[in-house]
Amino acid sequence: MDIKTATALRRLRLVSGPEAISFLLLLVCSVLKRTTDFNAVPVMGMVHGVLFVLYVIFWADAWNRAKWPLKTAALYFVLSVLPTGGFFADRRLKREAEDAVIASRARQEGVVNA
Repeated sequence: MDIKTATALRRLRLVSGPEAISFLLLLVCSVLKRTTDFNAVPVMGMVHGVLFVLYVIFWADAWNRAKWPLKTAALYFVLSVLPTGGFFADRRLKREAEDAVIASRARQEGVVNA
């Protein structure tokens, strides 16, 4: 994995957690808006919207650089629209990055011809 691909995956990982948290907070704010006089939906909507747009931009960049199959790219996109999906995306991306590092070290040591 080259440095640009690793950077694209890292950016996607960095935004997936905050995007998931903002989605959950937006849901809580929506419930509070309907049950109390507290209305933070406009603010949380803006925050979540910005983070979601960043996620989609970073997702497209990672898809382009990592050359994911359509199934993998679709999975990461679907995870972005689920309330806790960003946490699962972060976990899968971390595992994918660790596997790439292990494979790279194995190739350098001549253990594998991958």
